[in-house]
Amino acid sequence: MIRFILNNQLVETGLARGSTVLDYVRYHKRLAGTKIGCREGDCGACTLLVGDFENEKLVYRSVTSCLMPLGNANGKHIVSVEGINMPLQKPGTKILSPVQQAMVDTNGTQCGFCTLGFVMSFTGFVLAKTKKYDEAIAAIDGNICRCTGYKSIERAAQIITEKINAKPSENTIEWLVQNNFIPVYFLNIKYRLQQLKNEIAAILPIGNNKMMVGGGTDVMVQKPQAAKKSAIDHLSDNTILKGITVENGQCYIGASVTVTEFAASALVQGFFPDLAKYIKLVSSTPIRNMATLAGNLVNASPIGDMTIFFLALDADIVLNKNNNPRTVKLKNFYKGYKLLDKEPGEIIEKIIFTPPSANSLFNFEKVSKRMHLDIASVNCACQIQMNEDGTIADIHLSAGGVAPFPKYLTGSCNFLKGKKLDKETLPQAVPIINEEVSPISDARGTAEYKRLLLRQLFIAHCIQFFGPAVAQDVLTQMKR
Repeated sequence: MIRFILNNQLVETGLARGSTVLDYVRYHKRLAGTKIGCREGDCGACTLLVGDFENEKLVYRSVTSCLMPLGNANGKHIVSVEGINMPLQKPGTKILSPVQQAMVDTNGTQCGFCTLGFVMSFTGFVLAKTKKYDEAIAAIDGNICRCTGYKSIERAAQIITEKINAKPSENTIEWLVQNNFIPVYFLNIKYRLQQLKNEIAAILPIGNNKMMVGGGTDVMVQKPQAAKKSAIDHLSDNTILKGITVENGQCYIGASVTVTEFAASALVQGFFPDLAKYIKLVSSTPIRNMATLAGNLVNASPIGDMTIFFLALDADIVLNKNNNPRTVKLKNFYKGYKLLDKEPGEIIEKIIFTPPSANSLFNFEKVSKRMHLDIASVNCACQIQMNEDGTIADIHLSAGGVAPFPKYLTGSCNFLKGKKLDKETLPQAVPIINEEVSPISDARGTAEYKRLLLRQLFIAHCIQFFGPAVAQDVLTQMKR
Protein backbone atom coordinates (compact mmCIF):
# COMPACT_ATOMS: atom_id res chain seq x y z
CA MET A 1 0.00 0.00 0.00
CA ILE A 2 1.30 3.46 -0.97
CA ARG A 3 0.60 6.22 1.56
CA PHE A 4 1.31 9.93 1.20
CA ILE A 5 -0.20 13.34 1.86
CA LEU A 6 -1.83 14.82 -1.21
CA ASN A 7 -2.32 18.52 -0.56
CA ASN A 8 -4.07 18.45 2.85
CA GLN A 9 -5.32 14.85 2.70
CA LEU A 10 -3.65 11.58 3.71
CA VAL A 11 -4.26 9.13 0.87
CA GLU A 12 -3.70 5.40 0.43
CA THR A 13 -3.69 3.48 -2.80
CA GLY A 14 -3.01 -0.02 -3.99
CA LEU A 15 -2.49 1.06 -7.59
CA ALA A 16 0.56 -0.18 -9.48
CA ARG A 17 3.74 1.34 -8.10
CA GLY A 18 4.94 1.90 -11.65
CA SER A 19 1.96 4.02 -12.64
CA THR A 20 2.53 7.77 -12.55
CA VAL A 21 1.72 10.36 -9.95
CA LEU A 22 0.21 12.41 -12.78
CA ASP A 23 -2.40 9.78 -13.58
CA TYR A 24 -3.25 9.22 -9.93
CA VAL A 25 -3.70 12.92 -9.21
CA ARG A 26 -5.62 13.70 -12.38
CA TYR A 27 -7.75 10.60 -12.99
CA HIS A 28 -8.14 9.01 -9.57
CA LYS A 29 -8.35 12.15 -7.43
CA ARG A 30 -9.89 14.34 -10.14
CA LEU A 31 -7.47 17.21 -9.58
CA ALA A 32 -7.55 18.42 -13.16
CA GLY A 33 -5.24 21.40 -12.67
CA THR A 34 -2.33 19.07 -13.32
CA LYS A 35 -2.21 18.92 -17.10
CA ILE A 36 -1.13 16.17 -19.46
CA GLY A 37 1.29 17.37 -22.10
CA CYS A 38 4.28 15.52 -23.47
CA ARG A 39 4.55 12.63 -20.96
CA GLU A 40 8.31 12.90 -21.42
CA GLY A 41 9.21 15.53 -18.82
CA ASP A 42 9.76 18.18 -21.48
CA CYS A 43 6.89 20.66 -21.17
CA GLY A 44 6.30 21.12 -17.44
CA ALA A 45 2.50 21.25 -17.69
CA CYS A 46 2.25 18.46 -15.09
CA THR A 47 4.56 20.09 -12.55
CA LEU A 48 3.89 19.27 -8.89
CA LEU A 49 5.79 19.98 -5.70
CA VAL A 50 7.16 17.17 -3.55
CA GLY A 51 7.92 17.79 0.11
CA ASP A 52 10.35 15.45 1.85
CA PHE A 53 13.05 15.54 4.50
CA GLU A 54 16.62 16.33 3.46
CA ASN A 55 19.15 16.46 6.29
CA GLU A 56 16.20 16.48 8.71
CA LYS A 57 14.70 19.60 7.10
CA LEU A 58 11.46 19.64 5.12
CA VAL A 59 12.30 20.68 1.57
CA TYR A 60 9.96 21.18 -1.39
CA ARG A 61 11.12 20.54 -4.94
CA SER A 62 9.36 20.73 -8.28
CA VAL A 63 8.94 17.52 -10.31
CA THR A 64 7.37 16.50 -13.58
CA SER A 65 4.66 14.16 -12.34
CA CYS A 66 4.37 12.40 -15.72
CA LEU A 67 7.74 10.75 -14.95
CA MET A 68 7.32 10.19 -11.22
CA PRO A 69 6.47 6.60 -10.35
CA LEU A 70 3.59 6.47 -7.89
CA GLY A 71 5.70 4.33 -5.57
CA ASN A 72 8.17 7.21 -5.23
CA ALA A 73 5.43 9.32 -3.62
CA ASN A 74 5.31 6.99 -0.63
CA GLY A 75 5.77 8.92 2.64
CA LYS A 76 5.96 12.34 0.98
CA HIS A 77 3.86 15.49 0.63
CA ILE A 78 2.59 15.87 -2.93
CA VAL A 79 1.25 19.32 -3.78
CA SER A 80 -0.87 20.04 -6.84
CA VAL A 81 -2.00 23.50 -7.90
CA GLU A 82 -5.23 22.95 -5.98
CA GLY A 83 -3.13 22.54 -2.86
CA ILE A 84 -1.77 26.10 -2.98
CA ASN A 85 -5.15 27.76 -3.50
CA MET A 86 -6.18 30.04 -0.66
CA PRO A 87 -9.44 29.08 1.12
CA LEU A 88 -12.59 31.04 0.31
CA GLN A 89 -12.87 34.11 2.52
CA LYS A 90 -16.62 34.24 2.05
CA PRO A 91 -18.99 32.81 -0.56
CA GLY A 92 -18.10 34.07 -4.02
CA THR A 93 -14.75 35.59 -3.06
CA LYS A 94 -11.27 34.14 -3.40
CA ILE A 95 -7.76 35.35 -2.68
CA LEU A 96 -5.01 34.52 -5.16
CA SER A 97 -1.54 33.83 -3.86
CA PRO A 98 1.07 36.47 -4.81
CA VAL A 99 2.46 34.02 -7.37
CA GLN A 100 -0.95 33.52 -8.98
CA GLN A 101 -1.69 37.23 -8.82
CA ALA A 102 1.62 38.12 -10.49
CA MET A 103 0.79 35.83 -13.41
CA VAL A 104 -2.61 37.50 -13.75
CA ASP A 105 -1.32 41.06 -13.45
CA THR A 106 1.36 40.57 -16.14
CA ASN A 107 -0.92 38.63 -18.53
CA GLY A 108 1.38 35.68 -18.03
CA THR A 109 -1.49 33.23 -18.35
CA GLN A 110 -1.73 33.35 -22.17
CA CYS A 111 -3.86 30.34 -23.25
CA GLY A 112 -3.65 28.91 -19.73
CA PHE A 113 -2.52 25.37 -20.51
CA CYS A 114 1.04 25.77 -19.22
CA THR A 115 0.16 28.36 -16.58
CA LEU A 116 -0.40 25.96 -13.72
CA GLY A 117 3.01 24.38 -14.25
CA PHE A 118 4.66 27.80 -14.12
CA VAL A 119 2.71 28.64 -10.97
CA MET A 120 3.92 25.45 -9.29
CA SER A 121 7.55 26.04 -10.31
CA PHE A 122 7.40 29.62 -9.03
CA THR A 123 5.84 28.39 -5.79
CA GLY A 124 8.71 25.92 -5.46
CA PHE A 125 11.05 28.90 -5.87
CA VAL A 126 9.42 30.88 -3.07
CA LEU A 127 9.48 27.81 -0.79
CA ALA A 128 13.25 27.54 -1.24
CA LYS A 129 15.83 29.74 0.48
CA THR A 130 16.58 31.49 -2.80
CA LYS A 131 15.08 34.90 -3.58
CA LYS A 132 16.97 36.38 -6.53
CA TYR A 133 15.44 37.09 -9.93
CA ASP A 134 17.94 34.87 -11.75
CA GLU A 135 17.01 32.01 -9.43
CA ALA A 136 13.31 32.59 -10.17
CA ILE A 137 14.03 32.28 -13.88
CA ALA A 138 16.13 29.16 -13.27
CA ALA A 139 13.19 27.63 -11.38
CA ILE A 140 11.07 27.63 -14.56
CA ASP A 141 13.71 26.18 -16.87
CA GLY A 142 11.60 23.01 -17.17
CA ASN A 143 8.42 24.82 -18.20
CA ILE A 144 7.53 25.57 -21.81
CA CYS A 145 5.02 28.22 -22.90
CA ARG A 146 3.45 27.24 -26.20
CA CYS A 147 2.16 30.80 -26.73
CA THR A 148 5.70 32.23 -26.51
CA GLY A 149 4.55 34.41 -23.63
CA TYR A 150 7.89 34.36 -21.87
CA LYS A 151 8.31 38.13 -21.50
CA SER A 152 5.10 38.44 -19.51
CA ILE A 153 6.16 35.43 -17.41
CA GLU A 154 9.54 37.05 -16.82
CA ARG A 155 7.75 40.18 -15.60
CA ALA A 156 5.79 37.96 -13.23
CA ALA A 157 9.09 36.52 -11.98
CA GLN A 158 10.31 40.05 -11.25
CA ILE A 159 7.19 40.86 -9.23
CA ILE A 160 7.44 37.59 -7.30
CA THR A 161 11.10 38.26 -6.53
CA GLU A 162 10.27 41.70 -5.16
CA LYS A 163 7.47 40.30 -2.99
CA ILE A 164 9.74 37.76 -1.27
CA ASN A 165 12.56 40.21 -0.63
CA ALA A 166 11.87 40.04 3.12
CA LYS A 167 11.60 36.24 3.19
CA PRO A 168 13.77 34.86 6.02
CA SER A 169 16.16 31.96 5.53
CA GLU A 170 14.71 30.22 8.59
CA ASN A 171 11.02 29.61 9.36
CA THR A 172 10.32 30.16 5.67
CA ILE A 173 7.04 28.25 5.63
CA GLU A 174 5.66 30.29 8.51
CA TRP A 175 6.49 33.55 6.71
CA LEU A 176 4.95 32.31 3.45
CA VAL A 177 1.74 31.34 5.26
CA GLN A 178 1.55 34.73 6.93
CA ASN A 179 1.91 36.44 3.56
CA ASN A 180 -0.64 34.18 1.78
CA PHE A 181 1.83 32.46 -0.55
CA ILE A 182 0.67 29.05 0.71
CA PRO A 183 -2.34 27.90 2.78
CA VAL A 184 -2.18 27.55 6.55
CA TYR A 185 -2.30 23.73 6.47
CA PHE A 186 1.39 23.76 5.42
CA LEU A 187 2.26 24.60 9.04
CA ASN A 188 1.33 21.08 10.18
CA ILE A 189 2.83 19.11 7.29
CA LYS A 190 6.23 18.62 8.93
CA TYR A 191 4.67 16.97 11.98
CA ARG A 192 2.27 14.90 9.86
CA LEU A 193 5.06 13.70 7.58
CA GLN A 194 7.20 12.71 10.54
CA GLN A 195 4.34 10.61 11.85
CA LEU A 196 3.83 9.05 8.43
CA LYS A 197 7.55 8.30 8.08
CA ASN A 198 7.52 6.52 11.41
CA GLU A 199 4.79 4.24 10.12
CA ILE A 200 6.64 3.45 6.89
CA ALA A 201 9.86 1.44 6.83
CA ALA A 202 12.81 3.81 6.52
CA ILE A 203 14.85 1.29 4.54
CA LEU A 204 13.13 -0.41 1.65
CA PRO A 205 14.65 -3.86 1.08
CA ILE A 206 15.91 -4.54 -2.41
CA GLY A 207 14.34 -7.75 -3.59
CA ASN A 208 14.47 -9.66 -6.84
CA ASN A 209 11.66 -7.90 -8.64
CA LYS A 210 11.53 -7.56 -12.39
CA MET A 211 12.38 -3.88 -12.55
CA MET A 212 14.54 -1.54 -10.50
CA VAL A 213 13.61 2.13 -10.70
CA GLY A 214 15.39 5.19 -9.37
CA GLY A 215 13.99 8.60 -10.21
CA GLY A 216 12.13 7.22 -13.21
CA THR A 217 13.15 10.01 -15.58
CA ASP A 218 14.29 7.54 -18.23
CA VAL A 219 12.35 4.36 -17.44
CA MET A 220 8.99 6.15 -17.41
CA VAL A 221 9.68 7.47 -20.91
CA GLN A 222 11.17 4.35 -22.44
CA LYS A 223 9.15 1.63 -20.68
CA PRO A 224 5.97 3.13 -19.17
CA GLN A 225 3.82 0.04 -19.72
CA ALA A 226 6.47 -2.35 -18.44
CA ALA A 227 6.87 -0.18 -15.33
CA LYS A 228 3.13 -0.20 -14.75
CA LYS A 229 2.85 -3.97 -15.07
CA SER A 230 6.04 -4.99 -13.26
CA ALA A 231 6.85 -5.57 -9.63
CA ILE A 232 9.26 -2.77 -8.84
CA ASP A 233 12.12 -2.19 -6.44
CA HIS A 234 12.17 1.55 -5.74
CA LEU A 235 15.76 2.66 -5.24
CA SER A 236 15.46 6.43 -5.01
CA ASP A 237 14.34 6.50 -1.36
CA ASN A 238 16.47 3.66 -0.06
CA THR A 239 18.56 5.21 2.71
CA ILE A 240 21.39 2.73 2.11
CA LEU A 241 21.88 4.29 -1.31
CA LYS A 242 21.96 7.90 -0.09
CA GLY A 243 24.62 10.21 1.28
CA ILE A 244 27.81 11.99 0.21
CA THR A 245 30.92 11.47 2.33
CA VAL A 246 34.69 11.80 2.14
CA GLU A 247 36.82 9.08 3.70
CA ASN A 248 40.56 8.52 3.36
CA GLY A 249 40.81 11.02 0.55
CA GLN A 250 38.00 9.46 -1.48
CA CYS A 251 34.53 10.85 -2.13
CA TYR A 252 31.70 8.31 -1.80
CA ILE A 253 28.33 9.11 -3.36
CA GLY A 254 25.25 7.00 -2.83
CA ALA A 255 23.76 5.65 -6.02
CA SER A 256 20.37 7.27 -5.38
CA VAL A 257 21.71 10.76 -4.75
CA THR A 258 19.92 13.04 -7.19
CA VAL A 259 21.65 15.50 -9.48
CA THR A 260 20.18 18.32 -7.38
CA GLU A 261 21.48 16.80 -4.13
CA PHE A 262 24.91 16.37 -5.73
CA ALA A 263 24.93 19.99 -6.90
CA ALA A 264 23.69 21.31 -3.54
CA SER A 265 26.32 19.47 -1.50
CA ALA A 266 28.78 21.84 0.15
CA LEU A 267 31.40 19.08 -0.04
CA VAL A 268 30.99 18.71 -3.78
CA GLN A 269 30.87 22.46 -4.36
CA GLY A 270 34.22 22.70 -2.61
CA PHE A 271 35.72 20.28 -5.13
CA PHE A 272 34.23 22.00 -8.20
CA PRO A 273 34.07 25.82 -7.95
CA ASP A 274 32.24 26.03 -11.30
CA LEU A 275 29.76 23.26 -10.49
CA ALA A 276 26.70 25.52 -10.78
CA LYS A 277 27.73 26.41 -14.33
CA TYR A 278 28.09 22.75 -15.28
CA ILE A 279 24.83 21.62 -13.69
CA LYS A 280 22.91 24.39 -15.43
CA LEU A 281 23.63 22.51 -18.68
CA VAL A 282 22.13 19.27 -17.36
CA SER A 283 18.45 18.79 -18.13
CA SER A 284 16.09 21.06 -16.13
CA THR A 285 15.35 21.79 -12.50
CA PRO A 286 12.42 19.32 -12.14
CA ILE A 287 14.34 16.52 -13.86
CA ARG A 288 17.46 17.14 -11.79
CA ASN A 289 15.26 17.02 -8.68
CA MET A 290 14.24 13.45 -9.60
CA ALA A 291 17.11 11.92 -11.58
CA THR A 292 19.61 9.77 -9.69
CA LEU A 293 23.29 9.74 -10.53
CA ALA A 294 23.46 5.95 -10.81
CA GLY A 295 20.44 6.02 -13.08
CA ASN A 296 22.37 8.20 -15.51
CA LEU A 297 25.32 5.80 -15.41
CA VAL A 298 23.35 2.59 -15.83
CA ASN A 299 21.20 4.09 -18.57
CA ALA A 300 24.38 3.97 -20.67
CA SER A 301 23.24 6.77 -22.96
CA PRO A 302 26.11 7.78 -25.27
CA ILE A 303 25.38 11.40 -24.30
CA GLY A 304 24.69 11.07 -20.57
CA ASP A 305 25.91 14.34 -19.04
CA MET A 306 26.72 13.07 -15.55
CA THR A 307 28.30 9.93 -17.00
CA ILE A 308 30.74 12.06 -18.99
CA PHE A 309 31.34 14.13 -15.85
CA PHE A 310 32.30 11.09 -13.75
CA LEU A 311 34.35 9.48 -16.51
CA ALA A 312 36.64 12.50 -16.44
CA LEU A 313 37.05 11.95 -12.69
CA ASP A 314 38.23 8.39 -13.42
CA ALA A 315 35.48 7.22 -11.07
CA ASP A 316 34.88 3.73 -9.75
CA ILE A 317 31.47 2.22 -9.13
CA VAL A 318 30.52 -0.41 -6.57
CA LEU A 319 28.10 -3.02 -7.89
CA ASN A 320 26.21 -5.27 -5.50
CA LYS A 321 23.98 -8.30 -5.67
CA ASN A 322 23.03 -10.43 -2.68
CA ASN A 323 25.62 -8.65 -0.52
CA ASN A 324 28.46 -9.51 -2.90
CA PRO A 325 29.96 -6.14 -3.80
CA ARG A 326 32.55 -5.66 -6.51
CA THR A 327 34.27 -2.52 -7.76
CA VAL A 328 34.56 -1.62 -11.44
CA LYS A 329 36.22 1.30 -13.17
CA LEU A 330 33.49 3.36 -14.77
CA LYS A 331 35.50 3.57 -17.99
CA ASN A 332 35.45 -0.26 -18.14
CA PHE A 333 31.74 -0.50 -17.34
CA TYR A 334 30.65 0.17 -20.94
CA LYS A 335 31.22 -2.66 -23.39
CA GLY A 336 29.11 -1.49 -26.34
CA TYR A 337 25.82 0.18 -27.10
CA LYS A 338 23.71 -0.40 -23.96
CA LEU A 339 26.04 -3.29 -23.02
CA LEU A 340 27.34 -3.14 -19.46
CA ASP A 341 29.68 -5.09 -17.22
CA LYS A 342 26.70 -5.79 -15.00
CA GLU A 343 24.95 -9.02 -14.06
CA PRO A 344 21.15 -9.29 -13.92
CA GLY A 345 19.98 -8.14 -10.51
CA GLU A 346 23.13 -6.16 -9.74
CA ILE A 347 22.70 -2.55 -8.76
CA ILE A 348 25.12 0.32 -8.51
CA GLU A 349 25.58 0.98 -4.81
CA LYS A 350 28.20 3.73 -4.73
CA ILE A 351 30.17 6.05 -6.98
CA ILE A 352 33.73 6.72 -5.82
CA PHE A 353 36.21 9.31 -7.08
CA THR A 354 39.32 11.11 -5.87
CA PRO A 355 38.49 14.80 -5.38
CA PRO A 356 40.54 17.12 -7.62
CA SER A 357 43.68 18.33 -5.83
CA ALA A 358 45.03 21.88 -5.63
CA ASN A 359 47.11 21.33 -8.78
CA SER A 360 44.23 19.73 -10.71
CA LEU A 361 42.08 21.42 -13.34
CA PHE A 362 38.56 20.29 -14.24
CA ASN A 363 36.02 21.46 -16.80
CA PHE A 364 32.76 20.25 -18.37
CA GLU A 365 31.39 21.50 -21.69
CA LYS A 366 28.24 20.73 -23.65
CA VAL A 367 26.73 21.75 -26.98
CA SER A 368 23.01 21.27 -27.59
CA LYS A 369 20.35 22.93 -29.70
CA ARG A 370 18.97 24.83 -26.71
CA MET A 371 20.46 25.74 -23.34
CA HIS A 372 18.02 23.97 -21.03
CA LEU A 373 16.24 20.66 -21.09
CA ASP A 374 18.05 19.31 -24.11
CA ILE A 375 20.30 16.38 -24.80
CA ALA A 376 23.79 17.00 -26.05
CA SER A 377 24.99 16.95 -29.60
CA VAL A 378 28.41 16.50 -28.02
CA ASN A 379 29.52 16.85 -24.40
CA CYS A 380 33.03 16.62 -23.04
CA ALA A 381 34.80 16.72 -19.68
CA CYS A 382 38.47 16.97 -18.83
CA GLN A 383 40.58 16.72 -15.68
CA ILE A 384 44.29 17.53 -15.73
CA GLN A 385 46.88 17.27 -13.00
CA MET A 386 49.92 19.42 -13.67
CA ASN A 387 53.59 19.04 -12.81
CA GLU A 388 55.57 22.02 -11.56
CA ASP A 389 57.34 22.32 -14.93
CA GLY A 390 54.02 22.80 -16.74
CA THR A 391 53.80 19.29 -18.15
CA ILE A 392 50.78 17.04 -17.64
CA ALA A 393 51.23 14.56 -14.81
CA ASP A 394 47.87 12.92 -15.46
CA ILE A 395 44.82 13.58 -17.63
CA HIS A 396 41.34 12.12 -17.97
CA LEU A 397 39.29 13.09 -21.01
CA SER A 398 35.76 11.89 -21.83
CA ALA A 399 33.24 12.66 -24.53
CA GLY A 400 29.62 11.89 -25.38
CA GLY A 401 27.81 11.83 -28.70
CA VAL A 402 30.86 10.52 -30.54
CA ALA A 403 30.63 6.76 -29.92
CA PRO A 404 28.00 4.07 -29.25
CA PHE A 405 28.58 4.50 -25.51
CA PRO A 406 30.05 7.16 -23.16
CA LYS A 407 33.64 7.38 -24.28
CA TYR A 408 36.79 7.62 -22.19
CA LEU A 409 39.54 8.78 -24.57
CA THR A 410 42.34 6.47 -23.50
CA GLY A 411 44.64 7.03 -26.48
CA SER A 412 44.41 10.79 -26.27
CA CYS A 413 45.15 10.72 -22.55
CA ASN A 414 48.20 8.51 -23.11
CA PHE A 415 49.49 10.86 -25.80
CA LEU A 416 49.08 14.00 -23.68
CA LYS A 417 50.69 12.69 -20.48
CA GLY A 418 54.12 14.23 -19.92
CA LYS A 419 53.57 16.95 -22.51
CA LYS A 420 52.73 20.64 -22.30
CA LEU A 421 49.44 21.86 -23.75
CA ASP A 422 50.94 24.36 -26.16
CA LYS A 423 50.77 25.28 -29.84
CA GLU A 424 53.00 22.34 -30.78
CA THR A 425 51.20 19.63 -28.80
CA LEU A 426 47.56 20.59 -29.29
CA PRO A 427 47.48 20.36 -33.12
CA GLN A 428 48.98 16.88 -32.79
CA ALA A 429 46.38 15.87 -30.19
CA VAL A 430 43.35 16.75 -32.31
CA PRO A 431 43.89 14.01 -34.96
CA ILE A 432 44.44 11.46 -32.20
CA ILE A 433 41.17 12.49 -30.56
CA ASN A 434 39.41 12.18 -33.92
CA GLU A 435 40.82 8.69 -34.46
CA GLU A 436 39.38 7.51 -31.13
CA VAL A 437 35.79 8.48 -31.87
CA SER A 438 33.19 7.15 -34.29
CA PRO A 439 30.23 9.54 -34.37
CA ILE A 440 27.20 8.94 -36.57
CA SER A 441 25.00 11.41 -38.39
CA ASP A 442 21.62 11.83 -36.74
CA ALA A 443 19.07 14.47 -35.73
CA ARG A 444 21.65 16.20 -33.53
CA GLY A 445 24.21 16.70 -36.27
CA THR A 446 26.35 15.04 -38.88
CA ALA A 447 29.34 12.92 -37.99
CA GLU A 448 31.65 15.61 -39.39
CA TYR A 449 29.93 18.28 -37.30
CA LYS A 450 30.33 16.22 -34.13
CA ARG A 451 34.02 15.75 -34.78
CA LEU A 452 34.31 19.51 -35.15
CA LEU A 453 32.39 20.04 -31.91
CA LEU A 454 34.65 17.65 -30.02
CA ARG A 455 37.71 19.49 -31.26
CA GLN A 456 36.20 22.82 -30.24
CA LEU A 457 35.22 21.53 -26.80
CA PHE A 458 38.71 20.21 -26.23
CA ILE A 459 40.08 23.64 -27.12
CA ALA A 460 37.45 25.16 -24.81
CA HIS A 461 38.94 23.12 -21.95
CA CYS A 462 42.37 24.47 -22.79
CA ILE A 463 41.06 28.05 -22.86
CA GLN A 464 39.42 27.51 -19.48
CA PHE A 465 42.65 26.13 -18.04
CA PHE A 466 45.30 28.32 -19.69
CA GLY A 467 43.56 31.36 -21.17
CA PRO A 468 42.36 32.44 -24.66
CA ALA A 469 45.85 32.84 -26.10
CA VAL A 470 46.09 29.05 -26.31
CA ALA A 471 43.19 28.88 -28.75
CA GLN A 472 44.67 31.48 -31.04
CA ASP A 473 48.01 29.69 -31.11
CA VAL A 474 46.33 26.37 -31.84
CA LEU A 475 44.06 27.64 -34.58
CA THR A 476 46.93 29.49 -36.25
CA GLN A 477 49.08 26.36 -36.16
CA MET A 478 46.27 24.17 -37.52
CA LYS A 479 45.69 26.45 -40.50
CA ARG A 480 49.24 26.01 -41.70
